Amino acid sequence: MSKERSIRTRWTATTAALVALLLVGGCDVLSPGAGETSAPPTSTSSPSPSETPSPAPTPTEAPAPEPTPEPPEPVEPAPPAETPAPPAAEPAPVAPAPDPATEELVRGSTGDRVVALQQRLADLGYFGASPDGTFGPGTQQAVWALQKAAGIGRDGRVGPMTQAALDQGVRPTPQSSSGHVIEIDIARQLVLAVDDGRVTAIINASSGNGERYEAKGRTYYARTPAGTFTVGRQVDGNYESSLELGSMWRPKFFNGGIAVHGSGSVPPSPASHGCVRVANGAMNWIWDSWGAPAGTTVIVY
Repeated sequence: MSKERSIRTRWTATTAALVALLLVGGCDVLSPGAGETSAPPTSTSSPSPSETPSPAPTPTEAPAPEPTPEPPEPVEPAPPAETPAPPAAEPAPVAPAPDPATEELVRGSTGDRVVALQQRLADLGYFGASPDGTFGPGTQQAVWALQKAAGIGRDGRVGPMTQAALDQGVRPTPQSSSGHVIEIDIARQLVLAVDDGRVTAIINASSGNGERYEAKGRTYYARTPAGTFTVGRQVDGNYESSLELGSMWRPKFFNGGIAVHGSGSVPPSPASHGCVRVANGAMNWIWDSWGAPAGTTVIVY
């Protein structure tokens, strides 16, 4: 019985020693690679660890490099756009030459159109326009008279409005209906030679300007009073004013010191000291052709 225990004891000890050796050796052994087995120990002595070769690393496929894009083919730059040349400046329009048939007639104009103008004025009774083809001072006096009768601008030029009045045959209407009468239209600055209600001549005139003036120490007003008068004193020649106001050509007095007389200055507006100025040629016509003896009626309105 004791012998049997002794055998069991030794067997147990031997078995324990072997187990211990196996455990120690097992802690130092790398896990076998896949598909590999370790050889079993051949003795009970501590076995030298079998070197298990490390498994060859599986080559990791390197990622394929991304293809480097090929550089674009050089593009030839487009030639710079040409800057368009500025458009050539258009030539300034040339004013058409005035039509001689419609061009204004003014003092100094000459030619057939002036002759036609003068003849038309004379036919209508406007004094001063002898048909000689030259637009002189006499023609200008007649044009002013026409413009006054028509009630248009008094510029002495024959433009569209004056030509229209000429074409229409504008003539003033007298106030008297009988007798040999001198009519003086203050509003329109005209003298009319009237025979039995018919106008024989239309004359540009200039009457008193209404201003105050001094003469020989006294104050006067340059007025031409309205009313009905008769020719009284008359001088057939040049006459010097007793008030030293200048000379009067062939005056015909009809109201004290107020007369119709010739003058070298007869504008289309009032400009006298109270007398009624007409061109010297018109005064000669009144004296020598038409006649206005003493007693001739003079109507001022």
